[in-house]
Amino acid sequence: MTTTTIEAQVLPTPAGPLSLLSHEGTLVAAGFTADPEEMFTRLSPAMRAHGLARVDDLGHAARAVRDYLDGDLTALDTVEVSQPGSPGRQRLLTALREVPAGTTVTYAELAERAGMPRTAARAAGGACAGNLIAPFIPCHRVLPSTGGFGGYYYGTPVKQWLLTHEKALG
Repeated sequence: MTTTTIEAQVLPTPAGPLSLLSHEGTLVAAGFTADPEEMFTRLSPAMRAHGLARVDDLGHAARAVRDYLDGDLTALDTVEVSQPGSPGRQRLLTALREVPAGTTVTYAELAERAGMPRTAARAAGGACAGNLIAPFIPCHRVLPSTGGFGGYYYGTPVKQWLLTHEKALG
């Protein structure tokens, strides 16, 4: 049985370096770090078994990032993504991906969009915290109902930059 390597590319962005990890053309991890190994270690053991290799160009995913940075705020939506999770988490990640650029939702609203009660806000927060494919699955578009930015795995300055870029913040 042949295993295909997970390919990684690091792209410069105004918010900092963005590492993209792709397996067989599907993005399996992305995050604001200059070291793809940081993202790779967050993958499941089965995915890590494929190994990691840096490449110069991941093609569509890299183009989508450049287009997003150039103002096409829907470009990231065209990239196929995959990450593990329970059916509930998958519903939350799908609902999250459907939050349009330029808008934000609360954790309770995200839960509702996933077909869960508003009281599942904590589950929505957990799905965001465990999201391996930022900003393609845009957890930066979720804000706490109490105000402020809430947490963000890559730091609130990155979250603020993304929201400002998408004009979700005035």
